[in-house]
Amino acid sequence: MSASATTVEASARRAGAVRYWLKRLHLWVGLSVGLVYALIALSGSVLVLQGPLLRLMHPPLAAHALPDAAARAAVLTRIAHEWPSRGLRGADLPTAGLPVWQLYFSDGSRRYLDPSNGDLLLTRAPGSDLLLTLRDWHTHLLAGKSGEAALGVLGWLMLGLLLSGVWLWWPGRRNLRGSLRIHTQPPARRWVSWHRSVGAISLPLLLLVTLTGTLMVYGAGTRHVLQTLFADAPATPTPARIAPRPQAIDWAAALDAAQHALPGAELRRIALPSANDGRVTIRARAPGEWHPVGRSQVWLDPYRAQVLAAVDATAEGTGARLSNAVYPLHAGSVGGLAGKLLVLLCGLLPPFFLVTGFLFWRTRQRRQRR
Repeated sequence: MSASATTVEASARRAGAVRYWLKRLHLWVGLSVGLVYALIALSGSVLVLQGPLLRLMHPPLAAHALPDAAARAAVLTRIAHEWPSRGLRGADLPTAGLPVWQLYFSDGSRRYLDPSNGDLLLTRAPGSDLLLTLRDWHTHLLAGKSGEAALGVLGWLMLGLLLSGVWLWWPGRRNLRGSLRIHTQPPARRWVSWHRSVGAISLPLLLLVTLTGTLMVYGAGTRHVLQTLFADAPATPTPARIAPRPQAIDWAAALDAAQHALPGAELRRIALPSANDGRVTIRARAPGEWHPVGRSQVWLDPYRAQVLAAVDATAEGTGARLSNAVYPLHAGSVGGLAGKLLVLLCGLLPPFFLVTGFLFWRTRQRRQRR
């Protein structure tokens, strides 16, 4: 045998060994960690519809009229007086989609207030509210920061699982069409053809949703890498803290100042002064932003209704805009109803792959025992 033939044969053996172990790794990761991935994906499909589901489960929330500027300022005055001492982290202003105040608390609970007078309408808490429990599972595996870190590791494993599946399936360009054919019999061929063909067709969507979900775990790091990669101009520095003061805040003037800082934007979320910081921070959604809350931001000295700094997210660099797009792409907030339906469908695919992969493995095991 010639030296070249020996080299080719050795290379083929190495490739065969790599393929053998990659198949086993793909199988056992898919049948073990894939179960958790499937449950996370299913919860994501539900959360895509969390807005409509919340209104369906609590119809009175959608039955209110949007408040005028005076009522909005009056309720905000009441919120600032009653709720910060109870662990208030921030509040969403009433919008057309949810015309009530939504308050966020450090224990994960949420409260909903009447937009006209600030009366309490509803309290939701993880553990007693299905949607919040699913959200906690989807974002933290019900385990806080440790669960979020584990979720990041799981995300990279699932990306590897998806890419290894394509590598194992790839038939070459000439056989591509035939390899996508769905078979009905025999059982082993049926399950493997469904598993491989649906996986190959849906791969771009699965990669997008899995990658964006994984990158969200490393939000600050993701943003820094993208801004560095695209050589963004330095970001607007966060203004220094100011000392809180005992004087009353003219909330109508403060909100008006924020609106003038970002003309045309919709003010969406507000963080009130705290015991060691008198600033007010407002998130806003500028025209053209994908993020449902918006990534534009205004910092205020509320005691003087003075803007300390403002950022229009639509005018940021390419890296920052890509970072801002991670969550909307993952949550189906891009493309209207079609975008939500695609992400919802994507959440159903990992359970499908888990089931078809298991059925293929079980059918093959039974056949080998005969």
